[in-house]
Amino acid sequence: MTSLPLDDALFDAMETSILPTEEAESLPPLCYTDAAFYEFEKQAIFAKEWLCVGRESWAAGPGDYFTSFIADEPLIVARGRDGVLRAMSSVCQHRAMLVAEGSGKARAFVCPYHHWTYALDGSLAAAPAMERSCKFHREDFNLPVFALEIWEGFVFVNFDKDAAPLAPRLAKVSEVLRGYDLSNATGDKPAGEQRYPWNWKVMFENNNDGYHASKLHQGPLHDFIPSELAEFPDDLPGDTAGYYRTNRTLHPDAAFNATQRAVLPVFPGLSADERHRMVFANVPPTLSLVMTVDSVIYLILRADGPESHRVDQGVLTAPRAKADPAYEQKMAMGFLAASEIIDQDLHVDEMVQIGLRSRFAPRGRYSWQEGAQRLFNTWLVPRYRKAWSERNKAEGCAGESL
Repeated sequence: MTSLPLDDALFDAMETSILPTEEAESLPPLCYTDAAFYEFEKQAIFAKEWLCVGRESWAAGPGDYFTSFIADEPLIVARGRDGVLRAMSSVCQHRAMLVAEGSGKARAFVCPYHHWTYALDGSLAAAPAMERSCKFHREDFNLPVFALEIWEGFVFVNFDKDAAPLAPRLAKVSEVLRGYDLSNATGDKPAGEQRYPWNWKVMFENNNDGYHASKLHQGPLHDFIPSELAEFPDDLPGDTAGYYRTNRTLHPDAAFNATQRAVLPVFPGLSADERHRMVFANVPPTLSLVMTVDSVIYLILRADGPESHRVDQGVLTAPRAKADPAYEQKMAMGFLAASEIIDQDLHVDEMVQIGLRSRFAPRGRYSWQEGAQRLFNTWLVPRYRKAWSERNKAEGCAGESL
């Protein structure tokens, strides 16, 4: 696909996407399709923001590790013998071979190409046959280590070591999620990733969108959570790192299955009022949560191109859920219902991406039921504008020095 030029007019035009919902319009279509914009976005967003890569439980003990890949960066998250969880590049500092794949338990990471060996903290422990290389010092070739933070049991990584801490900027979101006690919620590591041929924002927006629920998902698996009962917060701080929406349900303890009611243990910290709604929480650009009273579906979105991304999708439940002898059967019942709904969403996402490539693709207007889209835009647009301004300033300074 031919890349389009990025200019001041494009970023100025984004201001209409953060107007009040009744006045706002969607982002310019090229933000979802253009290769140059994706390259810009990698620096504006993915190089500076906290990126979810998994759950802390995936590397619970010393030597446990898992790998990830986001915005062209292969990563390892490993628990050292000192008990500290670290995130580092998976790229061998010799010839760029990846030193780890998948997940498991290791005493060290040995590059299969030339057997350079890295300790669990990323330090280079061995480099065979390098004794004749001039001025070679092992300490100069450690794996790059990145900032890491745990929020609600999820592992976040930031390539910018000077980034502001994540948790304080998610205080409002954490307050809404308190009853779920996500740090102690349990769930198996997803068996594998999915890769989808559409922009990461298309999927993120669909996960945020309550407007389509009573239309696209009309039927017995979804009718208990009507779009007209969607609610959007108006008190999120300006520096928030995430946002949420809630949706009242027609009866308490509603859940996505054929019975329309929770079949697994309800999260014990939920109040009576909280048991009469669902929560949709988002920490862009990577984590989206769909929260019912007895389970939490999480999606970890990992952009890998202008029109593609990968997703790790899992389910969390209250810690005592697995004690139920019928746990597997009840989970299967929920999975059957969720799969039908998810398949509808995936088809829409694919068709939206096709539409966004069209020369007739609009900058659409929002319904009040799409308030979460504006919340997403108010997170994105200032970051885009800031990065564009910084780039222009840097290019101007470079021109002045010539």
